[in-house]
Amino acid sequence: MADATQVGTEQSGKPPTRKASWRHIGPGIVVAATGVGAGDLVATLIAGSKFGYTLLWAAVIGCLVKISLAEAAGRWHLATSRTLFDGWRSLGSWTTVYFAGYVVVWGFVYGAAAMSSSALPLAALFPDTMNLKGWAVLCGLVGLVFVWFNRYAVFEKVMTVMVGAMFLVTVYLAIRVTPHLGDAFAGLAPVLPEGSLIYTLGLIGGVGGTITLAAYGYWVNAKGWTDAGWMKVMRLDNRVAYITTGVFVVAMLFVGAEVLHSSGLAIAKGDKGLLDLSGILKDRYGTVTSKLFLVGFFATSFTSLIGVWHGVSLMFADFMTKYRPSLTPAGTSREKSLPFRAYLLWLTFPPMTLLFLDQPFGLVIAYGVIGAFFMPFLALTLLWLLNSSRTPADWRNGLLSNVMLAGAGLLFVLLCLQQVRELPW
Repeated sequence: MADATQVGTEQSGKPPTRKASWRHIGPGIVVAATGVGAGDLVATLIAGSKFGYTLLWAAVIGCLVKISLAEAAGRWHLATSRTLFDGWRSLGSWTTVYFAGYVVVWGFVYGAAAMSSSALPLAALFPDTMNLKGWAVLCGLVGLVFVWFNRYAVFEKVMTVMVGAMFLVTVYLAIRVTPHLGDAFAGLAPVLPEGSLIYTLGLIGGVGGTITLAAYGYWVNAKGWTDAGWMKVMRLDNRVAYITTGVFVVAMLFVGAEVLHSSGLAIAKGDKGLLDLSGILKDRYGTVTSKLFLVGFFATSFTSLIGVWHGVSLMFADFMTKYRPSLTPAGTSREKSLPFRAYLLWLTFPPMTLLFLDQPFGLVIAYGVIGAFFMPFLALTLLWLLNSSRTPADWRNGLLSNVMLAGAGLLFVLLCLQQVRELPW
């Protein structure tokens, strides 16, 4: 029956439909690992510490929002056989101007942040080996070498192993803290406690919500999925990605609710909050639990580092090749192209200067403004592209997709305004 369906599809001029299968899963694992960074876990912990399980429903909705966004990006790539940057270009030159500014400024600041985040747990695990800046430089160099010399298939396997470590550690912690499941289920009811609006919006929009959502389509293509025949496979892969993300978020909310909220303890904002939690876990559950948590912390941070090094470099290579095709000669893969490797170097070496200097005020402002606008930009341009003649009629948005993307766009506009308001003007 499957063979007959495939032949009939080929004869009709459409690509054969591939059956959704677990053995094809891959890009979703990569986007889940990359999108969830240490800062996201801290935000979830703080929400749990302040409001217990009350905002669990927001974390669940957040996963549904990310499923819709990543599915839309993947659907564009497969339905049109064009990249997301092709789509953006078709909307006008303003998209190119924004993206060019974004990848330059964002990459410079993010590179330093990713290296520092990966270095923190290593410095805590091996306190007498080298200082934090030394670990940060080492993490950046290891990420550079790994992505430079490996193609997507190896990259995906390594990311899968590290996601496995993250998964085991977070689930272990969630079980270890002995969650009150009755309270957790009650947290699925949408309630907004006083003073929780910003935390709620952050939970829905923040965890796993980065440029890696846009990179998902590029990883789909790197996997070898290049036409609409892979649509069912991509959709299964995407759901697995954000169910995995949901497990991370729910597990850390459990830890925040049980370890911090119940005891009235607080942790620092940002990545250093996870070091605070490591000390609390050591006092309460022993050294082994604390060390395991630091291993999970490292896996979370380093997968974000190499994921961005790979995924955003693919996007930059596509961006540059559209304007200078000679930069990627025929037969050269994006991963081996000059623009890909140039952006890898940009993510690694210039940001190292920020590890030794305070970030310039103007750069902080530019980074905050440009970065705040990216998620509204992504959601609203996908809404535009997937409702237009640029997308084949069979694969345009339905009612549910439009509701989800419009809702995501509104959510990210609100978060954008909040982020811009909080910048040190």
